[in-house]
Amino acid sequence: MKRSEINNYIKEAEIIFRENNFYLPPWAFWNVEDWEKNKETCTNIFSSFLGWDLTDFGSGNFLKTGLLLVTLRNGNKDFDVKPYAEKIMIVKENQETPFHFHWEKTEDIINRGGGNLVIELYNSDSNEAFSKSNVTFLCDGIKKNISAGGRVVLTPGESITLRTGMYHRFYAEEGGGPVIAGEVSMTNDDAHDNRFYTAPGRFPEIVEDEEPYRLLVGDYKRIL
Repeated sequence: MKRSEINNYIKEAEIIFRENNFYLPPWAFWNVEDWEKNKETCTNIFSSFLGWDLTDFGSGNFLKTGLLLVTLRNGNKDFDVKPYAEKIMIVKENQETPFHFHWEKTEDIINRGGGNLVIELYNSDSNEAFSKSNVTFLCDGIKKNISAGGRVVLTPGESITLRTGMYHRFYAEEGGGPVIAGEVSMTNDDAHDNRFYTAPGRFPEIVEDEEPYRLLVGDYKRIL
């Protein structure tokens, strides 16, 4: 992805968060110079990978297959004992986060506002392929069951619990606008705890055609 594209999507996201009264931490609005000035006190942010994150999952088409998110809090076994994480995401209409599961992390995905969030589910089998078995899950504490590959539609305020080994992909339903989606989970490790079914990668290759508007979590090495 081009840095200019990333910058524009982040600017758009800031407007969406503001219009929906979702407030980010002050460091979410720092520029490179701010990070340079404050880096000595931000060890926890760097080690826990808090901050802006944007990916096209190696697709080359962010609007078709991609996700923008901010990791707001996260534990790190080498730094602290916090056992939980929280993210906020913007999911555009028909913008897919492709099928994947987590070996270690159980998570809740919450529709915080906007349109409807569609989630498709499979169990995984012993070979980490799609299972044909029905999928049992919780929506806001209510037990539900769907067939393999079935769709769950979360309206604003609704959530789903995704267990380890449960394949899921999601996107905003067409016609309802983007979704602000939250994630509350066990400690998050995007480098080692994502098993994608077909997607080639989690982090994008960036073409530096202009300076960063906001640093991504993958950019922190610039100032360390």
